[in-house]
Amino acid sequence: MKYVLVTGGVVSGLGKGVTASSIGVVLKACGLRVTSIKIDPYLNTDAGTMSPFEHGEVFVLDDGGEVDLDLGNYERFLDVTLTKDNNITTGKIYQSVLEKERKGDYLGKTVQVVPHITDAIKDWIESVSLIPVDGMEGQADVCVIELGGTVGDIESMPFIEALRQLSFSVGPENFCLIHVSLIPVLGVVGEQKTKPTQHSVRELRALGLTPHFLACRSAQPLLESTKAKLSQFCHVSAANILNIHDVPNIWHVPLLLRNQNAHHSILKQLNLTSVATAPDLDSWTRMAETFDNLTNHVKIAMVGKYIGLTDSYLSVVKALLHACIACSLKPHIEWIAASDLEDESEKSTPEAHAAAWNILKSAECILVPGGFGDRGVSGMVLAAKYARENKIPYLGICLGMQIAVIEFARSVLGLERANSTEFDAQTSDPVVIFMPEGSRTHMGSTMRLGSRRTHLQNRDSLTSKLYGEVSYVEERHRHRYEVNPEVAQALEEAGLRFVGKDDTGKRVEVIEFQDHPFYVGVQFHPEFKSRPTRPSPLFLGFILAARKLLQAHFSN
Repeated sequence: MKYVLVTGGVVSGLGKGVTASSIGVVLKACGLRVTSIKIDPYLNTDAGTMSPFEHGEVFVLDDGGEVDLDLGNYERFLDVTLTKDNNITTGKIYQSVLEKERKGDYLGKTVQVVPHITDAIKDWIESVSLIPVDGMEGQADVCVIELGGTVGDIESMPFIEALRQLSFSVGPENFCLIHVSLIPVLGVVGEQKTKPTQHSVRELRALGLTPHFLACRSAQPLLESTKAKLSQFCHVSAANILNIHDVPNIWHVPLLLRNQNAHHSILKQLNLTSVATAPDLDSWTRMAETFDNLTNHVKIAMVGKYIGLTDSYLSVVKALLHACIACSLKPHIEWIAASDLEDESEKSTPEAHAAAWNILKSAECILVPGGFGDRGVSGMVLAAKYARENKIPYLGICLGMQIAVIEFARSVLGLERANSTEFDAQTSDPVVIFMPEGSRTHMGSTMRLGSRRTHLQNRDSLTSKLYGEVSYVEERHRHRYEVNPEVAQALEEAGLRFVGKDDTGKRVEVIEFQDHPFYVGVQFHPEFKSRPTRPSPLFLGFILAARKLLQAHFSN
């Protein structure tokens, strides 16, 4: 196995995930099979209990793993299906070591960070890297490892030491280290400053790891003089100093690497030049250039709870992008804080209230994504009602579907107190309830998670047509509340169709409103399986409906 390790320095949020994914894309374009691992040094076992404000969205895998959003980047860029073990956390490592200690596996030894924790990290990396993730038999050729955080962080020290040991044990021809760093430009001076990167590399070398490549993030392309200075003081060949400057869209990053012959240098370092081919990135180039040249926009209202950090809905944004490009459109997403639509907001923050409603009413389509807790729910209900009554295309995902059911029960069935027991445990009309198999005492990994089969009941439904009139689909889930099966018949008789159900035939998975161009709610998360060249059918239908092209799409 060949390993490519991507580390980061100076500041967090530099784009290590996109850089690691792009390196994988270039190596895959050279005919190599690529897998990837993300190391998150936090103590949480997984990302499942972390706030979206704290860490961005929680990405869900087929096997039910709740992982860092960077694994979503890997899946979208490399078109692979990862497992929860591809995300390593400090919590997972310590948990596995302590379980062994309790079983007596260490035979009375004093359990220490070195060698027991570091050995566990190495063993985990080496075993997971062998798992095929591209649907083919046998192991991959290259494993791209991203170390989260910044070099020098206390919590990442055991991982740095384990990776140092790994690099030594596998040999220099099987290990390549790429350090992502920042080259800032001070406004007053206007000069590209290399000192932060010099210090970062010095820190990395002091810990026993010497970078083979520097991936330098900057606003503008690096000057040759800057490269020469970095090479001199960071002990890295000028040819191995890669510049990842700001680009119109992230699909240009693999092309940037290719244009700088990064693939050739990495393949040489890993002794793979004899088995690799010239990189074929023609389809990737067309995709990046197509997006750059698009001029027509579609206005999408995103009504959510966590709009303060757009990474909270990263996969939804990417799925909209994939669908829009398939329709030759650029997505123009207008973010609306659900609480700003509520009646109380009209009194407390009238300007925000008016602005939110102006955005909603000017949108061509409305999307309500997933979320937890009761904040902003009333605003989401109002958005769903506006979309239903004014025949504006609506897509409700997870919570967004439950919101549509609550709104319909209140407005059409006349159940004024209709609600979810998540928001009102004492409601007299519980149309959304806690799932029987859920845990009320533990939060982590206790939801209905991962890929599940949804049986499509009606071949004439929009959902069935969009998926190609198949009898079932398999999509990823993440929820602990469901539509109350006891109210299903009353809702259906009033016009809300339940067109998708689970294996039992009782749990509601997909709803549609009959008298509407596109009013769809799904309990699953279709955004997690959307790919740049294969947009999610539901997102594609949503965008087509916004432009009144859905029927023409079915006719073709």
